[in-house]
Amino acid sequence: MSAVLEPQGQAGHHEDHDHHPTGWRRWLFATNHKDIGTMYLWFSFSMLLVGGVLALGIRTELFQPGLQVVQPELFNQLTTMHGIIMVFGAIMPAFVGFANWMVPLQIGAPDMAFARMNNLSFWLVIPAGLLLVASFFVPGGATAAGWTLYAPLSIQMGIGMDLAIFAIHILGASSIMGSINIVTTILNMRAPGMTLMKMPLFVWTWLITAYLLIAVMPVLAGAITMILTDRDFGTAFFNAAGGGDPVMYQHIFWFFGHPEVYIMILPAFGIVSEIIPTFSRKKLFGYSSMVYATASIAILSFVVWAHHMFTTGMPLTGQLFYMYATMLIAVPTGVKIFNWLATMWRGAMTFETPMLFSIGFIVVFTIGGLTGIILSVAPLDIQLHDTYYVVAHFHYVLVAGSLFALFAGVYYWLPKWTGHMYNEGLGKLHFWLSMIFFNVTFFPMHFLGLAGMPRRYADYPMQFADFNLVASIGAFGFGFAQLVFLYCVIKCINGGEKAKANPWDAKDGGLEWTVPSPAPFHTFETPPTVNK
Repeated sequence: MSAVLEPQGQAGHHEDHDHHPTGWRRWLFATNHKDIGTMYLWFSFSMLLVGGVLALGIRTELFQPGLQVVQPELFNQLTTMHGIIMVFGAIMPAFVGFANWMVPLQIGAPDMAFARMNNLSFWLVIPAGLLLVASFFVPGGATAAGWTLYAPLSIQMGIGMDLAIFAIHILGASSIMGSINIVTTILNMRAPGMTLMKMPLFVWTWLITAYLLIAVMPVLAGAITMILTDRDFGTAFFNAAGGGDPVMYQHIFWFFGHPEVYIMILPAFGIVSEIIPTFSRKKLFGYSSMVYATASIAILSFVVWAHHMFTTGMPLTGQLFYMYATMLIAVPTGVKIFNWLATMWRGAMTFETPMLFSIGFIVVFTIGGLTGIILSVAPLDIQLHDTYYVVAHFHYVLVAGSLFALFAGVYYWLPKWTGHMYNEGLGKLHFWLSMIFFNVTFFPMHFLGLAGMPRRYADYPMQFADFNLVASIGAFGFGFAQLVFLYCVIKCINGGEKAKANPWDAKDGGLEWTVPSPAPFHTFETPPTVNK
């Protein structure tokens, strides 16, 4: 989609209207999509650092066999809260922040459809994040039931479990409100002339993601509410002694949990689909097939949930169905990867930081996808279930998938957000440190899993020592790399080379490149017209 802006759509030439509140009121009462997007991004990065510190606690304990840096009970709390904070506190709010910032800019909307609801959906995440962190300091500590909160463990935990349930409820309400806002904005506030099949792919992926969130967040709410009533109100949904079934919880959780995996990766696909054509100096190969592939992934994500449950005594027919359905979902994902490669093929490529992270994303996400295919085969999965092979698989998908795409997006749109170009040397340093140390951390875990090392154990026998040592060193290097990222972003906010309206000379993409950098506080007060 080649977007051309009619003159009446230009923003930034109305300084008399470009007033905005200042001080703490600007942020507390924010209804501007850019301010709310900024707050989401800073919140998610702060939670990334919290979750990262917990991860370093895990890797410190596993540095050598026989170490007792933390007690096993605390170790299990660290593994559980690391997962919950990273998924619900870091990755999901970061993508919502991107949606807030970029969706109105890309489709020519003046703001999100429901500006005050947007404010509420952000301010709900702050107390939820504080509750998750505070749960470490209540009697009995945080929940240690694993991020999936499986019954019956989650029914036996202390008060920290109740705090986690409350926090996830609040985060779920925030996600649902944000999703309704995004769907309404995209469907009703596009610039005249921008049909659905002219929308930037980031907007498409978020439209589909928002529908997924609206569909599955209530399912998670139901599952954790049943845990809450089992714990505190005498019900027996998942208590076998009272006639309940703990495996039923797994079914309900994973009916949410598998679409959730795609909620965390589809917007990443959208970001990468914006960046690769820009730095390949070509149009995206197969735009419509990318849209249909995204929708196919979303639909198929609802019928593969029990591939997480091959070891629960599933009948053979069920195993075969979920095995084939899981393999089928690799087809539209493969379509996307081939389309990105075809876009780069014979393009006039340059390798600025956003492009480096996008190529790194494709390479390492593909490895994660291939290990996912291996885990889809029921006999193999039964051997590898709950081993470090699974840990390696989902970190390749979620860190090198979601997180690398988020970094790519930050570097890509940072000039538009701040009005300054970031330091390219620091950006490339961040990429190479992240890429190298990520693989040093997680690639050895494949071998640990194949050798039979179970996850969530605070100690291990001597034969697993070498790979764990390497992984722990890599984890600290990866953590340091994110401090380089923080320094690079703050340096860019505080100054640097002035950014043009279209610093990357992007030919495709959305209408964000038609407004000045930094994007004015109010944009598109007069609707632009897309005439190509």
